[in-house]
Parts: sequence; C-alpha cells; structure tokens
Amino acid sequence: MAREKIYEDFSFLHHRAKIALFLILIIFFLLALNYWKIQILDHRKYWVLSEANRLKEIIIPAPRGRMFDRQGLILADNTVAFRVCLIRENNLRWKDSLPMIAKLLKMDLTSLQERINKFTSQPFFFPIVIKDNLSLEEIARIEARQLEFPELFIDREPKRFYPFGQITAHVTGYIQEISYEELNSGEFKNKTMGDLVGKTGLERRYENWLEGVNGKKLEIVDSLGRSHGEYSRIEPKTGHDLQLSLDLDLQRKAAELLEGREGAIVALEPKSGEVLVLYSSPSFDPNRFVSRLSFKEWMEINNRGDNPLENRAVRGLYPPGSIFKLSVALSALHKGLITSQTMHFCSGEANYYGRTFACWQRGGHGWINLVEAIKNSCNIYFYNIGRQLGIENIAQTARQIGFGSLTGIDLPGEKEGLVPDPRWKQRILGQEWFPGETISVSIGQGPIQVTPLQIAVYTALIANRGRPVKPHLVKNKDMMSKDQNNSRTSINLKPDYFETIIEGMWLSVNQGGTGHLAMVDGFDVCGKTGSAQIISREKAEKKQQIIRPHSWFTGFAPRYDPKIVVTVIVEYGGLGGASAAPLAKEIFAFYQNKINKNKNLND
Repeated sequence: MAREKIYEDFSFLHHRAKIALFLILIIFFLLALNYWKIQILDHRKYWVLSEANRLKEIIIPAPRGRMFDRQGLILADNTVAFRVCLIRENNLRWKDSLPMIAKLLKMDLTSLQERINKFTSQPFFFPIVIKDNLSLEEIARIEARQLEFPELFIDREPKRFYPFGQITAHVTGYIQEISYEELNSGEFKNKTMGDLVGKTGLERRYENWLEGVNGKKLEIVDSLGRSHGEYSRIEPKTGHDLQLSLDLDLQRKAAELLEGREGAIVALEPKSGEVLVLYSSPSFDPNRFVSRLSFKEWMEINNRGDNPLENRAVRGLYPPGSIFKLSVALSALHKGLITSQTMHFCSGEANYYGRTFACWQRGGHGWINLVEAIKNSCNIYFYNIGRQLGIENIAQTARQIGFGSLTGIDLPGEKEGLVPDPRWKQRILGQEWFPGETISVSIGQGPIQVTPLQIAVYTALIANRGRPVKPHLVKNKDMMSKDQNNSRTSINLKPDYFETIIEGMWLSVNQGGTGHLAMVDGFDVCGKTGSAQIISREKAEKKQQIIRPHSWFTGFAPRYDPKIVVTVIVEYGGLGGASAAPLAKEIFAFYQNKINKNKNLND
C-alpha cells in the first residue's frame, strides 16, 4: 500500500493570526496616536500641570506711592515687613493643626478660625494671611517647625508707615484689608480678598493713583512646599507719589495747640485754595491700622467716646454762631437794606414776636453801625437786619456763598451741612417756619449747621473780595489738571460789600473788638469770633446746667494781599474771643515767623 501524506488544515489558524496581528497593529497605532496627542497637541497643558507640581506662584505686593508735604517731608512711606500665610492645599489635615498654629503664633484660636473662614470661597491653593508684621522671634519659631506645619510659609510685603502718626492721620488716612462689601461694590478692580486698600483720607481718595501693580515669582518647591530656588520673576511696579499742599510745621503746631481738646483747625492759602493745615482733635495713630485688625480690635478703637476716627474738619457739623453774621450782612448789603453806616440801637435785649432776645453784652452797645456791629459782634444789630431780610433771603445768600453744599475738597466723606428755610422744615419736620426762628438764624443759631472747612472757604471768599476757591490737598500737576477745578462759580456780590465786612473784621482784632486776642503785631489780622450755643440760655437755666458753647474764630492775614486763612473751633470752649482766638493767633504768628525766616534766607 502506497504511503499517503497526511496534511493538517491550519487555514483557520492563519486567519486568526492575521486578525490578532491586525488588532495589535490597531492598538499600537492608537497608543502612538495618544502619545502623539499628549506630547504634541496637549504638550502645553501637561507641561503646566507638571510644572505646578514643582512650582509655587507667589504674588509680590507692590509698594504704594508715597505722600510728601509741601516741603518734601515724607508723610506716608513703605517699609519691609513679614507675614505668615496658610495654604490649605499643602496639608489636608490643616484643621487639626489650628490649635497648635494658634499657640505657635500666640493668637486667639477663635480669631484665627474667623480669619480663615473669611476665605472659604477662595481655592485651596490661595495663601491666607493669618498674621502680619512678624517679629524676628516669630519668624524663627515658624521656620523651626516647617516640617510640622507644611501649610505655613513666610512671605515679605511692603508695610505702610506714617512717620508723623496722629499729626497727619485725618489727611493721609490709613489702609486696611478690603471688605466683602467693597469687593462686591465694583469700586476696587483687580482686587481679591486679603488685599490692603485705602480706607480713609487721601489713601482712599487716590487709591487708584497710589496703588501699584503687583509682581509675581515662581519658586521651585519640594513635596513639603519648601523653596529650592527661584524659577522666574516679574517685578512689581510702585504706585505714583502724591505731593501735598500741607505744611507739616503748621500742622504740628495745630496738633500742639489742640492737645487735650476736641475741635479742629483749618488753614488755607486764600488765593489758590491750597490747604496748609487740616487737623482734627482728638486724633489716632494710623500705623495701628496697617496690621490686619480683628473685628474685636476694630470695635475697641471705633467705640471710643471721643470719636478719634471722625474728621471734625470736614465732617463735624456745628452752628456757626456769630461768624454767620458776616453772611447776613452781605445779604443785607446786596439787597440794599443797609449801608456800612446804617445804625441800630442795642440796649442789651429786644422783643421780637412776643419773645425777648438778648445780646451777649448785658447793657448793650448803644447806637452802632454795621462796621462796629461786626467789631463788637452785636446780636441786636443782626436781629434787626435779619428780621428785615427774612429767612428766604438769608438762606439764598448763604447758599450762594457755599453753605449747605460740599466744598469739593479731595477728601472722602465730606458733609454738606444745612441751611434751613421754610421748605426744609416742612419737608423734614412737617412744620411751619416761625418768624422767631429767623431771629436765631440771623446770628448763626438754630438748625443751621456748617463744617470748619466750609467756614475756612467762606473766609477765603471774603479775603478774596468775593472770588471763591476750591480747597485741595494735592499739588500734583497731572492730578490737578484732571481732578481739580480750582475755581468755583463766581458769586453776584460786589467787592465793596466785602471791603465793609473786612473793615469790621480788622477792627475786631486790632481795635479792641471781640477778636483782639488774635492780634499779631505787624501782620494785620482780620477776624471774626463766634460762640455757638448748644442749648438756649432759657433751657440751660431750667435744667440748671452749665453747658459751654462751641468756640469759633476765623480770619485771614494780612488785610491786603492775604496769604493765609485760619479757622479754629474748640468744642465746648466757651466764648470765641477767649478760647479760639488765642489759638488762631499762635498759628498766624507761627506762619509770620516762618515766612520772615524764609525771606531772610533768600535775601
């Protein structure tokens, strides 16, 4: 039998092998395609992710612009300080560490938790500043325990510093951490929770000018967040400086004069409106606010009974007292009701509308004309012309002069005061105006309210013989051009009227009038005193209380070509001539000596 070859059929194996090979090729193709996508198409994405694992971004806060007085002395500066931040991402058990962190930093645990809770909406990699202005001891203590607390790291930041503290506090203002309300208001662009911004004063008014542009640096870090060198850096840009009109020497003198009193002193250059002095007493130390205050610390300062945070110069509202008589006189001259020689008789008291009104001088001044009435601040004289004018004319001139409206000074929070009239009383109180109220308003009493700054601007108007000015603190030319319009609308009052008023003011200081304690030899001071009653004499007698009136003095010097306006108010200081006038004299004399020294140096 012939041998037969037996062949096994492997065709089905060949078919499967081809399928497997095809699948393997597809898998390798897909893997290659995916690698190509990762390495080529998505290169940037994965590079960023990988770099994030070893790089830490740190914001470099920009220093704010500085502030200088008119002589170049620094009023607001920057120093270097250290702060400790907490990054929750660096330790997932950071909550368990809080009691130890509070102990390490000598902080109240509740305050620390409240601090961190403010940033719950921020991502976990966001650095939360939990304590700033660290001492060297605190820095060393934190660095020594870096392995135990990887969520903590120390950073540098520019710290605001006010060299003259309380003396310039209400002018410079202060910076503090931005609030939720401010973030949501849209006023502060490109700000995040934890940033420091201007809160009051020029810091607030010129926030956009003073703030710089933050820088950024990338550091190479290990798994514990420890730095191993800098990878890249973008330097911050410092904010713009502010040149102020403030005279620090005069400002310091004002602070010395008001020490232990409540009140304000304002001094202006009447021609330009430049503010030389703006001091409110009591004051506060703005350096205390530079550190991030807790709510408890803030309330301790804010709840002080003497209100040191209130800028009385631009926000304090007071009856102007007899200083307002000058406005009433201008109104009567403008209406043609009187001339400089119009006479009225003062017996010490007079009856109007069934009520007796008294002059401050018992026994009266006798027959007296307008100039003498200003010199001696005779109430009866101004009761008579106030009754002739009526409240509508008094209010109209007062508003024309600038009362009842903002002066426009470059400080936030200024108040506009109040000029009452029948429409105001009906709208606010729902009552009719009584003629007897006009008698009170004619000597600056009753519901009329002004700020010390308004009185200073009003006095500058008189010194300029009717030319109004807008007060300002900043002298930067670029800021002046876009932010300051240095002249207000002119008023319709003849210069001759002002000469009559100035004659009475000069006599008041230099010829034994109520302002004689403000006289400075060789400086020709012109001024007017005022005593603003808090309650009427009748109410005080019924309550058996002695409540001293607020003491006013405002004036300028010299009489011709005036260089300076000075306004002083001392709360509960008594008679203006006895309390405020001597303080004004000190400012006038100090200014005179200063310009004489400068003149001698130039000669």
